[in-house]
Amino acid sequence: MRGEATVLHADLDSFYASVEQRDAPELRGRPVIVGGGVVLAASYEAKAFGVRTAMGGRQARDLCPHAIVVPPRMEVYSAASKDVFAIFRDTTPLVEGLSIDEAFLEVGGLRRIAGTPEQIAVRLRERVRAEVGLPISVGIARTKFLAKVASAVSKPDGLLLVEPEREEAFLLPLPVERLWGVGRVTAEKLHGLGIHTVGELAELEAATAERLLGRAAGAHLHALARLRDPRPVDTTHRRGSIGSQRALGTRPRSPEELELFLTQIVDRLARRLRDRDRVCRTVVLRLRFGDFAKATRSRTLRSPTERTAVLLDVAQGLLASAMPEIEERGITLIGISLSQLGSAADVQPELPIDWDDGARLDTVLDALRDRFGATSVARAAQLGRDPGWSTPVLPEHE
Repeated sequence: MRGEATVLHADLDSFYASVEQRDAPELRGRPVIVGGGVVLAASYEAKAFGVRTAMGGRQARDLCPHAIVVPPRMEVYSAASKDVFAIFRDTTPLVEGLSIDEAFLEVGGLRRIAGTPEQIAVRLRERVRAEVGLPISVGIARTKFLAKVASAVSKPDGLLLVEPEREEAFLLPLPVERLWGVGRVTAEKLHGLGIHTVGELAELEAATAERLLGRAAGAHLHALARLRDPRPVDTTHRRGSIGSQRALGTRPRSPEELELFLTQIVDRLARRLRDRDRVCRTVVLRLRFGDFAKATRSRTLRSPTERTAVLLDVAQGLLASAMPEIEERGITLIGISLSQLGSAADVQPELPIDWDDGARLDTVLDALRDRFGATSVARAAQLGRDPGWSTPVLPEHE
């Protein structure tokens, strides 16, 4: 017998654009694009014209000439996220943050004190709207995967409950793109095999799916298609990595531009490490080429660090090693992840202790940004350049 639908997936709608419409009443009901060179977010009014996240700014304006383009305000989005997550944690202690604008909540066991999962979800949406001023969609299901699919289907500003007895009726007719982990390349491969719906994938034998899609991906997607997802809402461990990425559009990028984007990303991530008293040992460069194939390069340090200069030096080395392939294939996305995180308090200083200017510079820059804002001071390489940021690759909430 299947369990009760007690998992909520709460996902803010067009988060950055919704914040802009919240703060500027004249933007409400109008097409809004956040970010000029590359679309970081688009309101639903802009999406109706085909504008999508990570699209080049010129293409977006061609599709929607009357759109209002606004620069990103990452500090404001971060503050809104914290307010929303405070509501999540006031709803249930079992919250698993996925990113700056979405989370899973486990509400099983709260029926006596808070009502049914659907009643809890209704109140959560009302609170986010009333206290933070933002629309949020919520899916409710027995598993995390189904809850995430339900929230996506319910958008914008919706609520959808998938009862256990109607899971097959809900999931199987949906396009395979709804499966967690099916991107453009996998979708095209499945379409080429005549598989367009989740139900058609579920009809395959597991061994066939693994042979067609690869052992790991095939097993994962086939299990989801057959409604197998045993993962609980996970609040027991700290995240093992943090990261950010930047979508670059499709036009060619110079080595100087890529180094600028890399510097911005590393600068931001290193500060997040220091803010949390964390250190990392492994730096991972993430790339998406012009043909949309993905690649990673990584280096593990001998000693953990939170120093911007050290992390940037490693990241620049990884980028340099990838430049021949970038020049040949083009690039549409660049990102950095910092993994093998640990507590700064656990790191033993090596002798002789290095008290060079780099550590002091990090401290001074952090203090200035704390007092005057994240964009109040920048490295010389960033002066006069686009300060825009994309949505983090990995969750902000550790």
